[in-house]
Amino acid sequence: MDRFYAAACQTDFPAPVHRREIGDRVRRMCDMARNAVEGYRPFFDVRLLSFPEFAHAVPIHDNPRALIDHLAVELPNEHTDRYQDLCRELGIYIQTGTFLEMDPGYPEAVFNTTLLIGPDGIISRYRKVNTWIPWEVHTSPHDLADYDEPLFPVADTPIGKIGVAICYDWLFPETIRQLAFDGAEIVVRVSAYMDPWGGTRPMDWWTLFNRARAAENTVYVVASNQAAEMRNYPPFSWPGSSMVVDYDGRILAQAEPGTGEAVVVAPIDLAALRAERERRQGHDMRAHTRSEAYDYLSRPRLSSRGTEPVGIDELQGRIRDSKNRLL
Repeated sequence: MDRFYAAACQTDFPAPVHRREIGDRVRRMCDMARNAVEGYRPFFDVRLLSFPEFAHAVPIHDNPRALIDHLAVELPNEHTDRYQDLCRELGIYIQTGTFLEMDPGYPEAVFNTTLLIGPDGIISRYRKVNTWIPWEVHTSPHDLADYDEPLFPVADTPIGKIGVAICYDWLFPETIRQLAFDGAEIVVRVSAYMDPWGGTRPMDWWTLFNRARAAENTVYVVASNQAAEMRNYPPFSWPGSSMVVDYDGRILAQAEPGTGEAVVVAPIDLAALRAERERRQGHDMRAHTRSEAYDYLSRPRLSSRGTEPVGIDELQGRIRDSKNRLL
């Protein structure tokens, strides 16, 4: 399918205190997805839907053990089955809001994880690489020396090649460049981006980075942001502003800044994207990249060191070492 519509969805749930509350969130997000697909059907086909970071559970505890005891879940599970059933029924693809994920292979770790789910089930799993230090106590898969899954998977689907990155990942240009160089045509941003950096002036980093990453990589960006009231997800306020951006950095649709549920839809034209990538000689930043001119990525900074999750204190020490090497 060369042309379809994408829906960037945002949520506003009270923070759950136990994993048994996740089912209610899943039911509501499935209702939102169904409403978007069926409501817009007389006009166009919505085929890709995305939801925000922490849509299922927010890390209300300051240590991984408490998250494992109360909120983390293994994947797949009954919630992903519900998404799969809906995708099969409607012929759609859902980039889920994030789960707090536990994995028996890494018993002390909690990952911040989103899944791409389609009619045939789970297509890809992405675990946040650039955790938001110091407030996130999740484990980055990069920090596990024996981690053997792709850090930046790109899914080849009937609606295009889809990559995803979570919130703080987008402030690292290398993250989206890696997805683009691995073939991604659509990159989904699953985010919980708070004020003052969210979609409000004067900073509005949300819009700034979504547009920049789209233009510099010639990709569509489908960006869903958390829109919870401050009392639901303290200590921050969450400005929503979910959006869809085209491969030239044009905003095709955007929710007004503010809390509350919203769904914005915009066209994804893969034929146009592919034609532009093939035709362009100017402003083709992927093809023009002189990789050997840059050596900074070959200098280790926050390198993997072992098989156990890295704690915040150790990460802080490694960050200090990294800063010293920059001086």
